[in-house]
Amino acid sequence: MSKCGETKAGDGNKVNFELMQLALSADQWVAICAHLTAGLPEEACGLLAGRAGQTHKVYLMTNARHSPTRYEMEPRELVQALEEMDERDWELTGIFHSHPAGPPTPSPADIAEAYYPDSAYVICSLDRGEWQARAVEIREGRTLEIELRIGTGDAT
Repeated sequence: MSKCGETKAGDGNKVNFELMQLALSADQWVAICAHLTAGLPEEACGLLAGRAGQTHKVYLMTNARHSPTRYEMEPRELVQALEEMDERDWELTGIFHSHPAGPPTPSPADIAEAYYPDSAYVICSLDRGEWQARAVEIREGRTLEIELRIGTGDAT
């Protein structure tokens, strides 16, 4: 993978970002959209597992906060998903959630609570009744948009 750096304003320290891309199959995207719609008006969330940016499985998670502006994955579901990923030798390639009433950009809370810097954060929002998504890498409080390809991942 290529690497690039972004300079933080004022201090000259570099944050190293890995240029990532993330791929979802059309079926995976349809499942994610259905989950996001079913969760309205609350934020909905989930995990993406796979290797090298290819998504092998989508985990549709419960938002334990039941909030329209914040999410927290139900702890037992989260542990189960992470254990299955480990058993299958998959990576946590992405974490997705919705912004039902906002843009598909990371909020200050999203940035502050980005605990998995090697995973893509996929943020989804409604635009004229259709779900749209953006993927970002969040590292040390900084974001970098990454390529999100829909219709090209595994169908598992």
